[in-house]
Amino acid sequence: MATKQYLEKDVYSAALERIAYVFDEFEKVYVSFSGGKDSSVLLQLVLKVAKEKDKLPVTVLHIDFEAWYSATVKHLTEMMIQPEVNAYWVCLPMNLRNSVSVFDSQWQCWDPTKKEKWVREMPNYPCVISDEKYFPFWRYGMEFEEFIIHFGKWFSEGKKTACLVAIRSNESLNRFRTIKNMRKETYQGLGFSTKIHENVYNFYPIYDWTTEDIWTAVGKYGLKYNKVYDLMYMQGKTIHECRLCQPYGDDQRKGLELFRVCEPETWAKVVDRVSGANYGNLYANTLLMGTRKKVLPEGHTWETYTAFLLETLPRYEKEWYLVKLKVFFEWWAKHGYPDWVIPDEGERKAEANRDIPSWRRIAEVILKNDKLCKHLSFAGTKGQFMKYKELRERYEQEGNT
Repeated sequence: MATKQYLEKDVYSAALERIAYVFDEFEKVYVSFSGGKDSSVLLQLVLKVAKEKDKLPVTVLHIDFEAWYSATVKHLTEMMIQPEVNAYWVCLPMNLRNSVSVFDSQWQCWDPTKKEKWVREMPNYPCVISDEKYFPFWRYGMEFEEFIIHFGKWFSEGKKTACLVAIRSNESLNRFRTIKNMRKETYQGLGFSTKIHENVYNFYPIYDWTTEDIWTAVGKYGLKYNKVYDLMYMQGKTIHECRLCQPYGDDQRKGLELFRVCEPETWAKVVDRVSGANYGNLYANTLLMGTRKKVLPEGHTWETYTAFLLETLPRYEKEWYLVKLKVFFEWWAKHGYPDWVIPDEGERKAEANRDIPSWRRIAEVILKNDKLCKHLSFAGTKGQFMKYKELRERYEQEGNT
């Protein structure tokens, strides 16, 4: 077993050094800011280094998802509206994942056709960008992941550019993979960097911080933070359970009940705005949405239960899953399971590691409303939801949903 090696410095000092290195190496630098605790700490560290290096103001990108906590809006304002910041506060109709509804797999923030239902009024500051003609690359209904790539390319103007992102590797397996991915292109071999475009790199200066490190820095150095975390903590959540992000995603929906108890006045608007929000609030942590141990109904095998679940879906939903399942079965046919014959269920660990196929895995995907079929080893790609949207619109035009 390899022994641990410790550096003779703390993570705070190491992060400042990494940020200073980025300013020394790159012509253009900007910070991706969400309003959560991690990005708030990162932004304040960047401002500290930028001031020391006479690099102010710091460019900051924030994509506003509309259905925020009011406490988040207050924190965004105090961080974005300051002379040390050159802000891009983006309020455009962007498509976002909605995992709490079977009928609407996406919802669109700042949808101009639903202005009367907006959770809040659009912020009115000079740095707010709501004009769809502002960015030459903008496309109505663009997805978040697509936008941030195009923004980096546009902002760089062909110059060597760094985007500072507050990813911590211990937050999730996906974030750990972002750091440890041995196949990605990095900047000069630095693991806490990722090339995202020809001359644009992401850097993760606080990748090795823990949640405890974040709150220690806030307390020790008097850093500003989003006060919604106080409300979450008062509801009995641990510091590890207090998380702030787009709350209707596959993983984030588990915290939807916090929206209701922390800001009931905002929650009432969210329920009216986002399809399935209250359903997610009630059932995100139950068997109905597949987040606890699955119980097979009496009289069913996992195969017959899967068939039953498919028949309960709208036709466009059923066809969407069947297309995915065809690919799934064809792949496993080449790896020892021909003729669409797979086990009804397998050893739990092997299923969790996606080492074997099973009808239970397929049923769980449908129960979880996992449209991307991530549990079947599919990855989200650009245009996935555009294909889904086209399929849905085709059936709706035919009058048969």
